[in-house]
Amino acid sequence: MLHINDITYRIEGRLLLDKATAGIPAGHKVGIVGRNGTGKTTLLRMIRGEIQPDDGSISWPKAARLGGVAQEAPGGPETLLDTVLAADKERAALLAEAETATDPERIADIQTRLIDIDAHSAPARAATILAGLGFSEEAQNRPCAEFSGGWRMRVALASALFTAPDILLLDEPTNYLDLEGTLWLENFLASYPHTIIIVSHDRDLLNKSVNSILHLSDKKLTLYQGNYDTFEETLLERQRLQLKLKKKQDDARKHMEAFVERFRAKASKASQAQSRLKALSKMKPIAAEVENEVVPFRFATPKTKLGNPLIKLDEAVAGYADKAILKRLNLRVDIDDRIGLLGQNGNGKSTLAKLLCGRLSPLDGLRQASKKMEVGYFAQHQLDDLDENKSAYEHIAELMPDATEAQKRAKVASIGFGADKADTKAGKLSGGEKARLLFALASFNAPHLLILDEPTNHLDVDSREALIRALNEYEGAVILISHDRHLLEASVDRLWIVRGGTVTPYDGDLESYRAECLGAARDAKRAAKKAEKQNPKADQELRKLTGAQRRAALAPLKKKIDETEKRIQDLALRIARVNQRLQDPELYQKDPKAVQELMQENAELRKALQEVEAHWIDASNAYEKALDGAD
Repeated sequence: MLHINDITYRIEGRLLLDKATAGIPAGHKVGIVGRNGTGKTTLLRMIRGEIQPDDGSISWPKAARLGGVAQEAPGGPETLLDTVLAADKERAALLAEAETATDPERIADIQTRLIDIDAHSAPARAATILAGLGFSEEAQNRPCAEFSGGWRMRVALASALFTAPDILLLDEPTNYLDLEGTLWLENFLASYPHTIIIVSHDRDLLNKSVNSILHLSDKKLTLYQGNYDTFEETLLERQRLQLKLKKKQDDARKHMEAFVERFRAKASKASQAQSRLKALSKMKPIAAEVENEVVPFRFATPKTKLGNPLIKLDEAVAGYADKAILKRLNLRVDIDDRIGLLGQNGNGKSTLAKLLCGRLSPLDGLRQASKKMEVGYFAQHQLDDLDENKSAYEHIAELMPDATEAQKRAKVASIGFGADKADTKAGKLSGGEKARLLFALASFNAPHLLILDEPTNHLDVDSREALIRALNEYEGAVILISHDRHLLEASVDRLWIVRGGTVTPYDGDLESYRAECLGAARDAKRAAKKAEKQNPKADQELRKLTGAQRRAALAPLKKKIDETEKRIQDLALRIARVNQRLQDPELYQKDPKAVQELMQENAELRKALQEVEAHWIDASNAYEKALDGAD
C-alpha cells in the first residue's frame, strides 16, 4: 500500500495541502482529480520524491518499483524501438553481461532471469506499445532525433509503460495523444496488472481505466471507490447532504443568537443565555463543499446570416509548397453542422482545418466560401503565440479601440478575468487561463464557423463541461479535433475521417470507431508476436560450451520448467474440485453466495492456469533452443 500521511505543503507562501491523508492499496488504479491549481501535479511530484512535503510523509513498500514518464523526452540517435527497450535497465544489463560471461553457473542464472522477466518477447512488447501510441513499423526504426517534441513525449510514455513498474505514475498522459492513441491507452491501463496513479481530466479515461478516484479539494484528499461517474454521483449526493446539514446548523445558530440577544440582560435568563453562548462557541461550522462555479464560456451568435454552404471543397488538394497532404477533397460545411474529425495525428487533420478556415489555399481544385464569413480558429500551439508581456485586458483592448475603459473591463470580466486576473501578464497565466483567453480572441468577431483543434488539453473536467455547454448554445457551425471522446460525443453530430490521404464521412459512431481502433491494435499485437525472434545475445556464450557443460549450465532452467509443470497440475486439480462442487444442484438453492464465490474462484484459477501454461511454453522453447546441438 502507498501511504500519504498528514502531508502539508506550501508553494510561494500559499498553502496547497493541509494535513492531507490517503491510503492506496496495492493493485488499485487511481485517478487524481481536482480543479486546476489545487496541487495534483505537486502531489505526484511528492510521491516521486522530486520534492518533499513541509510536514508529514509518503511511503510505499521498499521492494516496489516506482516509475513514470521521464521529464525530458528522448532525442538521441537511437531508434524508437531501441530507446524503449533500453528503458528496462535490468534486461539491458543482463544482455550486456551475457556477451562476456564465461562461468556456466552465471550463464545459467542469466538465462533463468531473462526467462523470468520475459526478456525474449521484449522487442515484440515494445513494438506493440509503440504501435498503439501511433508509431508505424517504419517509424519505430527511425532515430528519436527526427521526431518533434510531442512525438518524443509519446516515446517517453511508451518507455514508462514498457518497464511495467509496480506503481505507475502518469500526469495527463493523453495531452500528447490523438483520439486513437487515447483509446488504446484506455484499454492498456484497464488491463495493467499493477498500481496506477494518474492525474487526468479525461472523463472517459477515468471511467474506463481506473477503479478509484482520489479527490483533491480544499487542501484535503478523499479516496472514492469506483470510476469517475460513480465519484461524481457520490460527491453530488454528499454535497446535497452537506448543504442540508449546513442549513439546519445555520437555523439553529440563528435561533440561539436570537435567544441570547433577547434574554442576556435579564437576570432570570442570564444563565441560560450563557449556556447558549458556550454552545455557539463550540458549534463547529459545517463546510458547504460545493465547488466554486466555473465561469462559463460564451461564443457570440453570428451577426449576419449566411446561406448554405458556408464552405465547399471541390476536388481540392491541401498541402504545403509542392507537397500534397490531402487530395480528392469533396466536402461542404453548412451553418448548422457540428463535425468531429477522426484520424491519427500526422494524417492531415490540422492541414484540413487550416484549409477550411482560409489559412491555407488549395494547391489544386476549388475552395468556395462567402467573403462575409467570419471564422474563429483555436489551435493548441497558439498558447505559445500569446504575447507573454501583455495581460488579458491588453489583448482584448486591442480589439476594442473605440470602446470606453468601462466597456473594455466589462468585456474582460465577462470572459472570466476579474479584477484579480485582468492585468496579469499572459506569461504568468495558467494553461487553462491561457486557453480561456484564446477562446475569447478566436470568437471575438462572432464567427459563423468555429474550428477548435485540441481545445481541452489545459482544461479541468468542470471547464470541459462548460465548453460543451457553450458549444451546444452556439448558433454557428463547429469543426472539432479532439482526443476527448466525451467532448466529441456531447458536441458533434457528424464525423469525418482523415486517412489514406483524403477525407470522407464516417458512417459509424464513436463506439464503433473505438472498436475499429482496438481491433487494429490487436492485429498489430498478433503480427508482432508472430514476427518476434529470440534475441541471440543471451545465448552466445552457451554455444561455446560442450553438450555436457551446456546441460549443466541449463540445469536451473530445467528445474524451473519442472516446477512450472507441477504448478500446472496443481491448478488443474483445484479447477476440477471447484467444478465438482459447482455440479451440486442443491448448492444453488442453499447457498447462492457460495456459488458466486466458486464461479469467481473458477475464473481466477483458469486465468492463472493460462498464464502459467504460457510461461511454461516460453521456458520450454527457450530451453530446447539453448540445448539444441548439445548432443
